[in-house]
Amino acid sequence: MHFDNSYAQLPPRFYARQAPTPVAAPKLIKLNQALASDLGLEAQLLSPSGVDYLSGNDLLSGSEPLAMAYAGHQFGQFVPQLGDGRAVLLGEVIDRFGVRRDIQLKGAGRTPFSRNGDGRAALGPVLREYIVSEAMAALGIPTTRALAVVTTGEAVQREMALPGAILTRVAASHIRIGTFQYFAARGDQEGVRLLADYVIARHYPAAAGAANPYQALLQGVIGRQAALIARWLLAGFIHGVMNTDNMAVSGETIDYGPCAFLDAYDPGKSFSAIDRQGRYAYGMQPRMAQWNLARFAETLLPLLAVREAEAVAIAQAALGGFSEAFEAAYAAGLNAKLGLSQTQDGDSALAQDLLARMAANGADFTLTFRGLADEVTDSGTVRDLFADPPVFDEWATRWRQRLAEDGGEAASTAGAMRAVNPVYIPRNHRIAEVIAAAERDDFRPFEVLNTVLSRPFEAQPDFARYADAPQPGEIVEQTFCGT
Repeated sequence: MHFDNSYAQLPPRFYARQAPTPVAAPKLIKLNQALASDLGLEAQLLSPSGVDYLSGNDLLSGSEPLAMAYAGHQFGQFVPQLGDGRAVLLGEVIDRFGVRRDIQLKGAGRTPFSRNGDGRAALGPVLREYIVSEAMAALGIPTTRALAVVTTGEAVQREMALPGAILTRVAASHIRIGTFQYFAARGDQEGVRLLADYVIARHYPAAAGAANPYQALLQGVIGRQAALIARWLLAGFIHGVMNTDNMAVSGETIDYGPCAFLDAYDPGKSFSAIDRQGRYAYGMQPRMAQWNLARFAETLLPLLAVREAEAVAIAQAALGGFSEAFEAAYAAGLNAKLGLSQTQDGDSALAQDLLARMAANGADFTLTFRGLADEVTDSGTVRDLFADPPVFDEWATRWRQRLAEDGGEAASTAGAMRAVNPVYIPRNHRIAEVIAAAERDDFRPFEVLNTVLSRPFEAQPDFARYADAPQPGEIVEQTFCGT
């Protein structure tokens, strides 16, 4: 492994130097060999010493382990110091595509930011993050990646004693909106400027040549977040804990805690056990993203202009672009899911009408959209997903008329729809099955589910049941953070 660490060269107040805490009996459960190869790490991690590197029991030469400092709004309440309480950034590598990537151990032990926590992770949440983050990558949604899972041979105490584990996470970076808030809350304008310059150089290099680089940075982060949240909604994904410390300025999905995917479509759905008010429910995610971005803009005000009024005007103009960017990305995605290659007035109303009928009839989100491809050739059974099937029939008549106006050939239209509407998502009840089996030391369901989800758009007859919605007794109503 050839580390090329840049964050560690920032001033010491940006982090705490912290080595991982060794564990008793590490065991490699899963290595993402394709990702390891992309990172140039396959040989090292497949060696006999690989499990020690992935558990924190040993460090590769060049690693400069540290815990990053950050703050954040948690469910709307500002906490001035959070930081990596159970994660250690080992360092950065340049992958075979020339991209700088963070390598982090999650569950690596206590740090100065642990706040009375044990710094460890339980096996269940680690497996959930591995499954969901890799599924998101296969769906084409920007995300942190999972490189490996290691069990520790030690128990962690939550509501009960649970097997411990460590996730090796890979990210474009782990810099969050909350990282900027950490310095802004302290009145450390130099720290905000240093961080902004670092983020521009690492993630938004074109902004460096703009007339106002910090305005360009703000606009860049807003644009990426708008596109990301649109992708979440188009896949039926609910993050569950969209605090400002869980939003990466790189535009990747980060921190898979109580995350979940919709079964039946419900814009008010929230699975997260800690989101008691539904702040981060499925349909609330665009609004909450814009709220978080406003907090980001606040940290940049001293950099945007000398005069506060001018800085506020710049920030407000940039934030005003979020809704337009999100709606454009979301509408284009819905059109693609409906098989429409050209945009006409009324397309958005047609899509929203379908969603409203799905919500009123308990129709499964993923199965409905995937099934529409079969409806193009009159071989579908989507109507059976609706409690009142004629409700779908009436909508489908108008949709078929719109498809005829679009002019596409049926087979190619159906193929294009299957390329954007997955068969397989990491359904909550399947993840629950995997975790239950793993806690019995059976990791075969984990392997099978990852294999299926690696090809989400392809029908896999041997694994057809993984596309099914849960039966009434299988429905998962709540997901948990794991901390």
